[in-house]
Amino acid sequence: MASFSTSNVVLFLVFLVSLIHFNAEARRLAESDQTEQPLLFQYHNGPLLTGKISVNLIWYGNFKPSQRAIVSDFINSVTSSKASTVAQPSVATWWKAIEKYYQLSKKPSSLVLSLGTQILDENYSLGKSITNQQIIQLASKGSQSNAINVVLTSADVAVEGFCSSRCGTHGSAMGSSNGHIKGKNSKFAYIWVGNSETQCPGQCAWPFHQPIYGPQNPPLVAPNNDIGVDGMVINLASLLAGTATNPFGNGYYQGPKEAPLEAASACPGIYGKGAYPGYAGDLPVDATTGASYNAHGVDGRKYLLPALFDPSTSTCSTLA
Repeated sequence: MASFSTSNVVLFLVFLVSLIHFNAEARRLAESDQTEQPLLFQYHNGPLLTGKISVNLIWYGNFKPSQRAIVSDFINSVTSSKASTVAQPSVATWWKAIEKYYQLSKKPSSLVLSLGTQILDENYSLGKSITNQQIIQLASKGSQSNAINVVLTSADVAVEGFCSSRCGTHGSAMGSSNGHIKGKNSKFAYIWVGNSETQCPGQCAWPFHQPIYGPQNPPLVAPNNDIGVDGMVINLASLLAGTATNPFGNGYYQGPKEAPLEAASACPGIYGKGAYPGYAGDLPVDATTGASYNAHGVDGRKYLLPALFDPSTSTCSTLA
């Protein structure tokens, strides 16, 4: 089993490991007159996810229908057939940046995501304290053929490592003899993201909550009026980008394989131009709700999505 973690926007990597490094790096992004050292992003010759892939959602615990709609609408927004009618910049535009990774691989290909099945486990079948192995057990409930299985745990569920070192994880696990992801038989890709609203919003729902460490700027208003789930979307977006470009631990990343920086996690805390630790960047603000966002989705949705590392320019690229 391979597993890769994210500690979200604030990312412990920023505040606990190398705040000074990222502070300097983020400020260089905002100051174009300075020479920026390119990040050493490498392709490790492994398979990417290709073809038509379903994103299956496994809801574990107590989620309101309105909360489930926020996430499912985000997935529908990634490759929506309504893309031409969605205001710009859009979620689909953000996701198109991932295509650059496919164009640079040894065998140029494409990936088309769609919302698959949604499975509800509202009775906490494994209890309210979940281990890493149980996350995989839950992920296995989804299809293991041409799919990404996303486990989403509610605010009252404790998950091994949650808050102390991560806000979510993506990885791969051995599937059934009949299950496979195209390009890597016998394995399936999975993602886990937790709702941090009551456990650690300062770590996993920033910038919608003040961070535990670092500059204490006022938090932003969440675009869907749900700090926990809007924070989940940020982490899910980051992990979805990492799953597509490094599904089995030998795709695109920089740094050590055990703790890789991937397409989104290589750009921590950056959401708009001029971002630096403690400041998400210059972002549009909804005139009615006061919410900050940088991407439009289907059915009038708005989202805040992380910057993505652009392999063609070796810089972090934002929508706003």
